[in-house]
Amino acid sequence: MPDKIQKENKPNAVLVWYRGTVGELRKVTWPTPKDAWRLTRIVLLVVAVMSVLLGTLDYIFSRLITLLVS
Repeated sequence: MPDKIQKENKPNAVLVWYRGTVGELRKVTWPTPKDAWRLTRIVLLVVAVMSVLLGTLDYIFSRLITLLVS
C-alpha cells in the first residue's frame, strides 16, 4: 500500500500580505482631525498659489512667444 503523501502547508500569499498590511497599519500614528484639517488647508493653499504662479508664467511666456513669432 502506498504511503499517503502529506501536502506541505504553505501559507496563502494573500493572507500573509493582508496580515502584514494590517500589522503595519496598527503601527501608524494617525493625525488628529484638527491636524488633518490644518494640513489639508496648507495643501490647498500651496496648490492655489502654485496655480496662480504657473498660470501667470504661462500667460507671460505665451505673450512673449506670440510677439517673437508675429
